[in-house]
Amino acid sequence: MKFITVYIGNNKIELSNSIFGKESVIVNDAVVSEKSSVFGTNHHFTINEDGINANCTLTTGMGINGVVIDLYKNGNPIIVSSKFNSANLSMVFAFVVLLWVLLN
Repeated sequence: MKFITVYIGNNKIELSNSIFGKESVIVNDAVVSEKSSVFGTNHHFTINEDGINANCTLTTGMGINGVVIDLYKNGNPIIVSSKFNSANLSMVFAFVVLLWVLLN
C-alpha cells in the first residue's frame, strides 16, 4: 500500500508498506531502502539533483493521528509530521484523570 509520494525536483520519492510491515522507499521507480517495521524506522538514501547527490532520511513512526512521516534532504526538513511526545501524553493523561473525576 502506498503511503505517500513526494516530488523533489525531478525525483519522485514514494513510501510503501506491506501488510507484513515491510516498508519500501522507491526513488524514480527503483527501490532504495527496505526495512521491516512495526512502530517505525529510518531509511537513508541519496537522490541526484542536477548531477549533485543529496543525502535523504525518511523516518516513519506513530503519532497522535496515526502514521507519521518525516523527510529530510541534506539535514533540512522537507516534511515534518506532528509527533506523539511526552507533552501530548501528559495532556491525554490529564484529560483522562479529569474525566474520571467528573464521572465519579
